[in-house]
Amino acid sequence: MNPSQDRTVDLWLTTADQKNLLTYQEPISLKEDLARGLPIIQVDPNIKFQTMEGFGAAITGSAAYLMNNKLSSDQKESLLKDLFTEEGIHMSFIRHTIGASDFSVDEDGSPASFTYNDIETEHDYHLDHFTIEKDEDVITLLQDIVSKNEQIKIFGTPWTAPAWMKAEKTLNGWFLDYENKKVYQTYADYFLKYIKAYQDKGIPIEAISIQNEPVFTSDSYPSMSMSAEEQAMFIREYLGPAFLQNNISTKIIGFDHNWSEGLNYASTLLHDEETRKFTDGTAFHCYEGNPSSMSDVHAAYQDKNIYLTECSGGEWSADFGSNLSWYLTNLLIGGPRNWASTVMLWNTALDEYGGPANGGCTNCRGVVTIDQNSGKISKNVEYYAIGHASKFVEPGAVRIGSTSYKGDLESVAFQNPDDSIILIMINSGKEDQSFQVNLNSEYFSYTLQPNSAVTFKWDY
Repeated sequence: MNPSQDRTVDLWLTTADQKNLLTYQEPISLKEDLARGLPIIQVDPNIKFQTMEGFGAAITGSAAYLMNNKLSSDQKESLLKDLFTEEGIHMSFIRHTIGASDFSVDEDGSPASFTYNDIETEHDYHLDHFTIEKDEDVITLLQDIVSKNEQIKIFGTPWTAPAWMKAEKTLNGWFLDYENKKVYQTYADYFLKYIKAYQDKGIPIEAISIQNEPVFTSDSYPSMSMSAEEQAMFIREYLGPAFLQNNISTKIIGFDHNWSEGLNYASTLLHDEETRKFTDGTAFHCYEGNPSSMSDVHAAYQDKNIYLTECSGGEWSADFGSNLSWYLTNLLIGGPRNWASTVMLWNTALDEYGGPANGGCTNCRGVVTIDQNSGKISKNVEYYAIGHASKFVEPGAVRIGSTSYKGDLESVAFQNPDDSIILIMINSGKEDQSFQVNLNSEYFSYTLQPNSAVTFKWDY
């Protein structure tokens, strides 16, 4: 702790009425006397939990198309600073779609479905036709982002394997041809080629998950099912050994689907010791279930990491304050409090119509909206929600103890590598809430409006 006179706390506020949007407020003095009658938020750096890896969103093909083609060079430069540097919200973790997703487009912005090994012949077990050329827009953008922030981490996820590897030769739905064991070895090699190809472009891949939403498929966009038993076998017998033999340090993550399915899938996936040896942890989406399921998985497999990798807002919920409260409660506070080491939203950018889409969600909302005609950039509630964490909680920060009143005054606290303390709070109640914060008998008081968020930062 840094004992000194006139110590203060810095703070940034976002209110439901949008009069404050990550707005810096007058610092608050730390005091040694307790204000009687107010609830206490006790912050305790001696209680340590997981180490945080980062906060961010996905660079989909649609996001890359908009940012590269619908913005002037000055607009793009300004947006990248707003998203990925200390001048803005400093997002540090990016999800990347390995091949096409339901937000992928051609160079003219029209919907496009593809993988890195699309062929008309029966098979290509040597992957002679492997190419990432259809990712040109994405690669260019990721290179620009890495140039702004060399510490950025990339998390790759496929929506489907190449059609010729699947039982029904289609990108939309179905599953791997499990009767043809050559397919599994080839698919493991496909991941190796992806990691090497992106590394050659100056874009290191920190982690991959095996399959996006493996217990759901669609006939309208790239998707593929993969049971927990099959995923465990693939990691144990093919992908894990391939990474080991080729000295690939990229982390292998399992599951990557909704909270509601997490414990059952993880229990099957991680039951086998050989699979566990190669698997860093499991990833989760927000669309069904409760974030507490991540704590259930952590309790069962305490040596494995938890990742929160996708959540999208959309036109189905337009109220700024209620959205801010939900995001803070379930993702930015609820995620780390339930052991998530990352929190990632879905599309970084979409247009004014929630696109361009490729057969999936037609009313999703990006972190920012880019008007295709004017290039105007609008920062959405997602920008401010993720910013309350990403701007202040550094990669390598450790979650520490803090009092949280569920459904009322909710909090999460971190200690950064430089020892500074970060406390994020949301008033999820219906009335103004006054409270005081205590760390080592130093106090400060604050009043927070309903559906409003605040991030505090001070030296320790």
